Amino acid sequence: MTKVVNYISEAFEELRSNVTWPEWSEVQRLTIVVAVFSVIFALATWGVDEVFAKTLAGFFNWLKA
Repeated sequence: MTKVVNYISEAFEELRSNVTWPEWSEVQRLTIVVAVFSVIFALATWGVDEVFAKTLAGFFNWLKA
């Protein structure tokens, strides 16, 4: 148990002393960038899914005819 407590305290010390934290304005800007790219990627994925779904539906309708 002592090793676990020692590990956790050393990890917190590392975070306080050795990590360079970004400015709040940079955090906000990068959060917006990630959100925008997430929406764009989701829309692109949805679009490709719709195209494949319509293509497969058309193919199977063609086979039934």
